[in-house]
Amino acid sequence: MADYIHLHNHTHYSLLDGACSVDDLVNATVENNMPAIALTDHGSMFGTVEFHKKATTAGIKPIIGNEMYMVTKGSRKDRGGHDHPEGKRHGYNHIVLLAKNNQGYRNLIKLTSLAHTEGFYYKPRIDFELLRQHSEGLVALTACAGGVVSSYLAADDYDTAKDIAAQLKDIFEDDVYLEIQDHGIEKEKIVREGMVKLAKDMDMKLIATNDCHYIDRDHAIAHNVFIHIADTRQIENIEELSYGTDQVYFKSAEEMVELFKDYPGATDNTLEVAEKCTFKLDLEQTYMPEFPIPEEHKEKDLDAYLTYIANERVRKLYPDMDSSVTERLDHELGIITKMGYSGYFLIVQDFINSAKAKGIRVGPGRGSAAGSLVAYALGITNVDPLRYDLLFERFLNPER
Repeated sequence: MADYIHLHNHTHYSLLDGACSVDDLVNATVENNMPAIALTDHGSMFGTVEFHKKATTAGIKPIIGNEMYMVTKGSRKDRGGHDHPEGKRHGYNHIVLLAKNNQGYRNLIKLTSLAHTEGFYYKPRIDFELLRQHSEGLVALTACAGGVVSSYLAADDYDTAKDIAAQLKDIFEDDVYLEIQDHGIEKEKIVREGMVKLAKDMDMKLIATNDCHYIDRDHAIAHNVFIHIADTRQIENIEELSYGTDQVYFKSAEEMVELFKDYPGATDNTLEVAEKCTFKLDLEQTYMPEFPIPEEHKEKDLDAYLTYIANERVRKLYPDMDSSVTERLDHELGIITKMGYSGYFLIVQDFINSAKAKGIRVGPGRGSAAGSLVAYALGITNVDPLRYDLLFERFLNPER
């Protein structure tokens, strides 16, 4: 059994921030004989499928997570950050959320989506309202020195830190952990001292993490170059690290245990969290959004509705059509419905035509999709496959 598991990690899916690939992260886990690893990219779940596949293939338990941006005072819909402990305009702190089970994964997706659609201001943000609504099946870690609790400790505001910790405990009960880190940064020392007091006062558990942004310590300069792609300020010395440390690398279990030897249980609790997280991503089944059939056609199912609108639109495109057009249309519709793709075609034509109606530029279609008469009729593509003798089977073939 490993002595430690990394639960706070960023890959290149933390855009212009994480400097390691999913392969790098998984390989480092294998090389360090750790049985599990978490992916907690900033505000996104872009790497979920790749990470789950590669970790599973390597015999490693993948733990799906997200280091989210959270408004601790006020609403995700607020603009401005005057209540932020560091006085920042963006008004957010960090919180790490990990999926324990299927419900947790669904809630993680929901929170990520709502953060972008309802809370985006500089970053995609959630708040306590959303967290209370979508907390089932999740484990929460209080994140780095810029975290939901840590930032107030660093600002010498213990009362607010305690209040936020109490709210998190009320939501997550035994599934919230007070996160401590040690990258040699002075502010983190203040946070660790405050977290020890909080843990005692609130009867909560500490958990030790390393905020991994690259794999090896000697990647620090390259990482510094990388993150300055998004920084327009002039840099006189690229070796002057923006993070103020070269410690955000993938440390061994031995390094982490030694680093946190004065914090009993902090490294062991990473194993406890890993045991709690049993979610496995089902990649065998295809999941499609449900296309809402218009009220006037409620008696039709997806296949019947697709057939109806495809025929209607083909008649407009080919007013003098002969049997070759109808035979081609029937042939394509037969394959599409047999393979269960009616909903897919309806969804794609809906957003393509909505974009066109709003004046958003849309391409003529790409690749083998141009071989589909149904796609042409629905407005998904602008290329007439009959005029150019294009084959539908290159696009969708039940024999492949």
